[in-house]
Amino acid sequence: MSKYYHPYHLVDPSPWPYFGGVAALLTTVGSVLYFHYSQSWLLSLGLIGLSLTMIVWWRDVIREATFLGLHTKIVQRGLKYGMLLFILSEVCFFFSFFWAFFHSSLSPTIEIGAIWPPTGLHVLNPFAVPLLNTAILLSSGATVTWAHHAIISGMRNESIVGLTSTVVLGGIFTALQAMEYYEAPFSIADSVYGSTFFVATGFHGLHVLIGTTFLMVCLWRLVNHQFTRFHHLGFEAASWYWHFVDVVWLFLYVCIYWWGS
Repeated sequence: MSKYYHPYHLVDPSPWPYFGGVAALLTTVGSVLYFHYSQSWLLSLGLIGLSLTMIVWWRDVIREATFLGLHTKIVQRGLKYGMLLFILSEVCFFFSFFWAFFHSSLSPTIEIGAIWPPTGLHVLNPFAVPLLNTAILLSSGATVTWAHHAIISGMRNESIVGLTSTVVLGGIFTALQAMEYYEAPFSIADSVYGSTFFVATGFHGLHVLIGTTFLMVCLWRLVNHQFTRFHHLGFEAASWYWHFVDVVWLFLYVCIYWWGS
């Protein structure tokens, strides 16, 4: 940055926004073709393009931050604001699901028997797998905090253990939720209860998968000495996202699994 007279990072020309836009268009058109005509080749092509674009684009961002030294304090502050705004948008995203759930549950219509859960629907026991998943996800929040404090304290081995534990717990959570879906006595087509349940918990499960992938990348970077005590913004962003996923699950468990049953 010594050749610049300002602390900001002006990005170099990159082809990845263009390729990402084309891949997103292919994904959208491919989804329509798949829904209407069961043709998945265009959807698969779009998803592969999106995945490759994300890999090479984020690779460039990591290179700029780790090896080129382009992420100054002011640039890092802007990235933090961007991550916080992204999490705020995710809060609004899940707020809509809770709105749909409470709109239907607080005043159930006569079409579903004027009762919640709807008549004839056998719901899941909130004190079985959901409670176990709650303990697992809260434990993962503790381990990622442990890893964070270990990085700040310069204890590399402890940070690797803590982050590895978080990734493993995230995988266990996903496996248990998949088993719960497989054994559920109702489906997404079973009235508004099934719709709101599977959409809300399913999107949360997707966020757990994304967060686990985020943390796996951070673990790889940590093992390869790419995080220091004073420069680990990628890990901070991943930990914020993971704590957000934890909080959303608490609301899902209390409102949908426990109160809603």
